[in-house]
Amino acid sequence: MLRALGADARPVRRPEEIAAVDGLVIPGGESSVMDKLARAFGVQQALRDRIAAGLPVYGTCAGLIMLADDIRDAIAGQQTLGGLDVVVRRNAFGTQLDSFETDIAMPALGEAPVHAVFIRAPVVESAGESVEVLGRLDDGRIVAVEQGPLLATSFHPEVTGEHRFHERFLQKVGAFAASHAR
Repeated sequence: MLRALGADARPVRRPEEIAAVDGLVIPGGESSVMDKLARAFGVQQALRDRIAAGLPVYGTCAGLIMLADDIRDAIAGQQTLGGLDVVVRRNAFGTQLDSFETDIAMPALGEAPVHAVFIRAPVVESAGESVEVLGRLDDGRIVAVEQGPLLATSFHPEVTGEHRFHERFLQKVGAFAASHAR
């Protein structure tokens, strides 16, 4: 999705690679494994430092969990990178068999609703005062948030070709890069 929008996207696996990027996407997957790998490969602190320094980060699904300051239903010892003043609940919608799709109004992204795919998705149970809620399900559950350079969704917009979140993220990256020219 990022490359289709003209970005120079590349994988990041080592601390020195983290220092070389102007933005980071933390994708879906298994948040507990991502946490363990971030610690095992020595990137956790580098990520935390860059996030604290204002690096734009977009977290989808497990990426939302990784950015959250607090997790409900975490496995024993699970940690996050933090930075996003939210409480999230892992697997809030149930198992993979409970996956679903729905349209969500998100005025911050324009008039057209976002078609969202939820796969073992988390939900934001509460958001701090500095967090802008971008989207809620019809029952009021929060599924898209933004706080400064951080953007996060419970769902996978790339699955349906939804590009507005990635465009919004790339605007943040551009502003960051311009203010931190190397």
